[in-house]
Amino acid sequence: MTPDTPPGFLRRLGAIVYDFLLLLALLLLMSFPYAYVTGGHRPGQVAYSLYQIYLLAIWFIYFAWFWVHGGQTLGMRTWRIKLVRSDGGPVTWISAFKRFVFALVSLLCLGLGFFWILYDRDKRAWHDRWSGTKLVRVPKN
Repeated sequence: MTPDTPPGFLRRLGAIVYDFLLLLALLLLMSFPYAYVTGGHRPGQVAYSLYQIYLLAIWFIYFAWFWVHGGQTLGMRTWRIKLVRSDGGPVTWISAFKRFVFALVSLLCLGLGFFWILYDRDKRAWHDRWSGTKLVRVPKN
């Protein structure tokens, strides 16, 4: 395995599922303040829209903070995957934001952006290419 070996589809999927479970727990925990303030009722369209933006911001902060500070979320550490810029450098907040937005686009297209790695010669998803980032495998210690 070379330092630039990309992870396969199943390894990426494992990291995604792991991070999804952690993020779901975090979103549930961070929903308690909203439920406390509103009494658990859906107050109005504006308040509900703000709540959705709040949850999306938490989602972004979860991923971006880990990407910028070491290039690995908890799921990526478990599956020995690291995010780097295409030139091999560390991820910046700008590239993390681009990757997050483009990953949402990949997801909203019925996940086709994620499945693209099955056909891409470099095993890069749409959001990898569009954000100038790539995933690499981390060797065992």
